[in-house]
Amino acid sequence: MSLIDKNPALAALLEEHLPRLSEYEHMSEADIRARIDLGTLTLLGNPRHGNVRATLIGQPARVKVNANIGTSPVSSDAAGEADKLQVAENAGADAVMDLSTHGDLDAIRMRMLEASPLPLGTVPIYAMAQKCTEAGRDPAAFEPDELLAEVAQQAEQGVDFMTLHCGLTKRGAELAQSGTRRLGIVSRGGAILARWMRRTGLENPLLTHYDALLDICRRHNVVISLGDGLRPGAGCDAGDPAQWEEVLTLGVLAKRAWAAGVGVMIEGPGHVPLHLVQAQIQGIKRATFGAPLYVLGPLVTDVAAGRDQIAGAIGGALAAQYGADFLCYLTPAEHLCLPDARDVHEGVLASRIAAQAGETALGRPWAVEREERMGQARQKLDWAAMADAALDPCLVRQRSKGSEHGKECGMCGKFCAIRMVEPEK
Repeated sequence: MSLIDKNPALAALLEEHLPRLSEYEHMSEADIRARIDLGTLTLLGNPRHGNVRATLIGQPARVKVNANIGTSPVSSDAAGEADKLQVAENAGADAVMDLSTHGDLDAIRMRMLEASPLPLGTVPIYAMAQKCTEAGRDPAAFEPDELLAEVAQQAEQGVDFMTLHCGLTKRGAELAQSGTRRLGIVSRGGAILARWMRRTGLENPLLTHYDALLDICRRHNVVISLGDGLRPGAGCDAGDPAQWEEVLTLGVLAKRAWAAGVGVMIEGPGHVPLHLVQAQIQGIKRATFGAPLYVLGPLVTDVAAGRDQIAGAIGGALAAQYGADFLCYLTPAEHLCLPDARDVHEGVLASRIAAQAGETALGRPWAVEREERMGQARQKLDWAAMADAALDPCLVRQRSKGSEHGKECGMCGKFCAIRMVEPEK
């Protein structure tokens, strides 16, 4: 029995969306089905999410871009987060994650689900930790059944994919906290689970209750984004034993999910020096049997604070070239504060540039064709066509204002190289 056959919610989504997906991804319907059954493609889309735009992640579909938004105890403005959701969609994001940790999280989540067709992801342990603190408990003082109930509730609400740090083991947490790492555990979800394991002396509840999670997610076609709770938070930590301990566990869990009829993605680094990006991406893909890979950046330098979207775009372009499937954006606010709407726009565009660069390097026809259109438009000094080919057409129109009816750009003027070599009339 195939993965699709085991998952009626997924089968129904494919029945509805397959023709559109086939056309957009330049793949046959049979190929899409076969790759979903293999696990190298997964479909984001929970039938309870109204008019969700079901989205394929994985090889050889288009590289997609995710935007993270959400409240925090430092800044909590539900209306502002709703605005950021719209900004992310307008900028071309393919999916959004609500990482809210403050306020009425159910209301914030439902508002996002109702406001946008983009697949919505969450990290359920954030909501669990918030409930604990509001009740006067330690953030990690929850029972496994409470965490499973939170996952089930969010699945019922319509969440399309969830980061669940199922591969973070006691051994992995110990390796990360042994003193050999510069930055230890930098994942919030990973830190909460490490704290829970230290308090209880027990193994990660998301691992010991993995079969129950699979049952919940299969019912609603919630894709499990297997979280990298031990991702490197500094370049010097990339590829250490703690990271690979978790990656190897994620590969085992991916196979268990596929056998149960549940789609998964693997979350990847993180901070990775430029010369290690290829080895990291290809190594993770191999260790997780070709499962779709969802990467944060990766950031190729640790010292770009205030411009981390650039560090992430450099790493993201390389990651896409070497096999990453889903780029999580970084914004100028990364490591500093919550992003504002402008940061969200800049972050989405930076990751879209990375995806375009990576796909062009791979010779993907849609990416190469876009490059060709821009080259032709520039040769003709066709300002409208340049804007249409650009990833940020509004910015091109704004910056070229006044030139669109002229013969030269505002930089070169009468010294325009293209005009100089035209035959004289």
